[in-house]
Amino acid sequence: MKKLGITVIVIIISGMVFVLSSLSKPSKISSSRLISLPSTNDDYARAESIRTFSFPKDHGPHPEFQTEWWYYTGNLISQDGKHFGYQLTFFRRSIVPITKLEPRGSNWAADQVYLAHFTLTDVSKNEFYYYEKLERGAANLAGASGEPTFSVWLHDWQVAQTADNSYTLQAAANENKIVLSLMDSKKPILHGNNGLSQKGPELGNASYYISQTRLISSGVIKINDEEYQVTGNSWMDHEFSTSALSGDQIGWDWFSIQLDNNTEIMVYKIRRSDGSQDPFSAGTIVYPDRNVRTLTIDDFSIEETAKWKSPNTNTLYPSRWTIEIPSENIYLEIKPMIPDQELRVSFTYWEGAVLIEGIYAGSKVSGYGYVELTGYSESMQGTF
Repeated sequence: MKKLGITVIVIIISGMVFVLSSLSKPSKISSSRLISLPSTNDDYARAESIRTFSFPKDHGPHPEFQTEWWYYTGNLISQDGKHFGYQLTFFRRSIVPITKLEPRGSNWAADQVYLAHFTLTDVSKNEFYYYEKLERGAANLAGASGEPTFSVWLHDWQVAQTADNSYTLQAAANENKIVLSLMDSKKPILHGNNGLSQKGPELGNASYYISQTRLISSGVIKINDEEYQVTGNSWMDHEFSTSALSGDQIGWDWFSIQLDNNTEIMVYKIRRSDGSQDPFSAGTIVYPDRNVRTLTIDDFSIEETAKWKSPNTNTLYPSRWTIEIPSENIYLEIKPMIPDQELRVSFTYWEGAVLIEGIYAGSKVSGYGYVELTGYSESMQGTF
């Protein structure tokens, strides 16, 4: 595993943000908490009721909410059969509520901070590369837009809409890069109650949650000196909220599944500090005809069948799973494409490409997906 060493200091004084960063050679320095930002503020909007979405505007930013992210993940195959996974994620965090903004004359003045993660999984070589960037949302260094078309960027890492259902994605770090064309073959999917995804019992402890669950993907991956033409499928998750994990919730296990019968499944398990599953765990099935079924905790089960211990952090993660949705006659076995897909960045978590095999309505199915595991190295309470 290789890491791009990044030293980042964020100082917040009287509403002003100073971001100092230095890039070093790849290293294996253990991660520490690099971000210090305000906690939830009552001046921010909260996800409390169903809203009407309009695209591409709602693919863009919602600065009235404190936190927002855009997650792109995918599984890609080269012309000679090599398998790659990738992740390109952008986080937006507001540091000044829009109700408190005052005119400032400098283009460098910022009321938003953007963080981005970029990873590549090279399955044939059992290698995982990951990188992090942090920047103020000012002077066009980082930002997002939903009108007239969608885009999100941090320096040269970006996703940009090129037509109604088409996008370009690109990122590069050291000798590694990805450039993809993405075509949304299904409509934007609204999770939960028409996009309102409740995460806890408190009013407003929820997010607005949108996905593009099957982005037909093609382009180029370069790893060190080797370049590959690739095709495959990507997945995009977009959430915005002003909420944190409630009570004794410490993290989540999230699964995106793309089956070869043109069905997609998203399920997540919110974990409590005692290891139990929170009742607000949920999911979604997206059928080939684009219809959607919302899943509650009573509709599915996630069973861990193996463990993997990180040699870098000594964190013990689940490493194989069985997911069952009995009412749909779905029984799936999930395993990582390679064991070590742990990111040791501003916060430590595991997110990686997985292989899926199983049964759907009596027929064999297979596919690929992505799994995110948080709260195993450290609680996600209060983490950006």
